Amino acid sequence: MTSPVTFYRGRFAPSPTGPLHFGSLVAAVGSFLEARTQGGEWLLRMEDVDAPRCSTMAADSILRTLEAFGFAWDGAVVWQGRRSAAYVAALERIKAAGYIFPCACTRKELADSQLAPDGAAIYPGTCRHGLSPGRVARAWRLRVNAVQIGFEDAIQGPIVSDLASEVGDFVLLRADGLFAYQLAVVVDDAEAGITHVVRGADLLASTPRQIFLQQVMGLPAPAYAHLPVAVNAAGEKLSKQTLAPALDDAHPAPALVAALAFLGQSPPPELAWADAATVWQWALANWRLGRVPRLRALPYNPPDRTRDTAS
Repeated sequence: MTSPVTFYRGRFAPSPTGPLHFGSLVAAVGSFLEARTQGGEWLLRMEDVDAPRCSTMAADSILRTLEAFGFAWDGAVVWQGRRSAAYVAALERIKAAGYIFPCACTRKELADSQLAPDGAAIYPGTCRHGLSPGRVARAWRLRVNAVQIGFEDAIQGPIVSDLASEVGDFVLLRADGLFAYQLAVVVDDAEAGITHVVRGADLLASTPRQIFLQQVMGLPAPAYAHLPVAVNAAGEKLSKQTLAPALDDAHPAPALVAALAFLGQSPPPELAWADAATVWQWALANWRLGRVPRLRALPYNPPDRTRDTAS
């Protein structure tokens, strides 16, 4: 067993675009248990910066589910949608240092660009040296230098990214006037004093961008651990788009036990018929990050909720 770190502050940051599903639960369970077993704090942040995709109804549903499943967070919930002033200040600071530039490119104009590992278009540098005559700025991009960003992920191992060739200059302020996820999460984590980020491996490709932005802004980088993502039979990540079912607030134990098993913790099967408090007692006593599979994705088979009473 590893010794607890001197100070640990983690977080769970769901996007309120729909109810929590099993994939979200995996991230919540992993981040919560790692924080608590290290004697640390666990914060909750609603990542509603992409306002058109988010809703108050979904946020309320997420909070109810977390409470029903026995999660307890430290401090008040942070809402990205209420933090625009912090993002404006950060953007102005980066702009004053000469790290960002205006971009007039449309999605259609970038449609033929090469794709990054996460499926986003690699920016070809069209507006890097100034806007063409008659063009108007639509977004603001961070200028990416020819630099490799490397870090040691506690689960996935060493990660190295050549940002210039794999991502290119990336957006901090979108054409619709909304702040990009990359800027918001870096500003929020720094202000909250987050020391450790435990989240799904679907965000692994974003981490080098966030570390580069932290370097540009002179901010400390937290330690990272990216959990395997739950995928369905078709190999698709569980999400609202792939019709992942919502968690059952009335019966949290089976899903909690399934999440622990998914994360390699080998809980006793009969724990699924206990109450949530009993599941958490076992989980806190037995959690080991080193048991989490060193994979970026794993198939998820929903548990059978029918109790076997034949014996």
